Amino acid sequence: MIIHKAEYTTSAVSLTQYPAHSEPEIALAGRSNVGKSSLINKFLNRKNLARTGNTPGKTRMLNFYHINDAFYFVDLPGYGYAKVSKEVHSGWGKMMEDYFSTRENLRAVIQVVDFRHKPSLEDQEMSAFLRNRGIPVLVVATKSDKIARGQWSKYLKDIAETLELPDWHFILPYSAESGIGVEELHQAIEEILNDEAQEEELQGETGRVEE
Repeated sequence: MIIHKAEYTTSAVSLTQYPAHSEPEIALAGRSNVGKSSLINKFLNRKNLARTGNTPGKTRMLNFYHINDAFYFVDLPGYGYAKVSKEVHSGWGKMMEDYFSTRENLRAVIQVVDFRHKPSLEDQEMSAFLRNRGIPVLVVATKSDKIARGQWSKYLKDIAETLELPDWHFILPYSAESGIGVEELHQAIEEILNDEAQEEELQGETGRVEE
């Protein structure tokens, strides 16, 4: 996948603020300090399109990024940051629940976890939530450059076991610093979008046959 165009479009805290379009969306979910913004910037080859900061928990809205005039990334509020109030935590939860419950053009979720640590309770809850709703998930493990490649399988197996994944090969190691996994993530996103296009084409052919 070649990124020709990428732009931030809007931020939303409620359903009425979501951008009106029919293009596929891929959401990114993860803890507030896991590096989602860095992942987005590296994926898009943009330095500061997605805002990064030293203080976790700054992303308190759903941020929409339009890519190649063809699809959207939706950066969801980071979860699991202990220094925000219960009201803020509750608000984040409601925003994500509303989004997952109503967004018909959501095609997949990239669940971002930290390669170096076993997934947190919040990570496990998010994984189970998405699995129970039947939403396709790609687990991306950031900061993989911090672990020697000879130890990767051990850490990947820990992540897979904790999230109850069938195989650790389903996890994509990624590093915004070194570029590990960027090409593979491009390929994965392209496959998701191609599957979407093929499904729409099949539905169109079915409709024509019925006519």
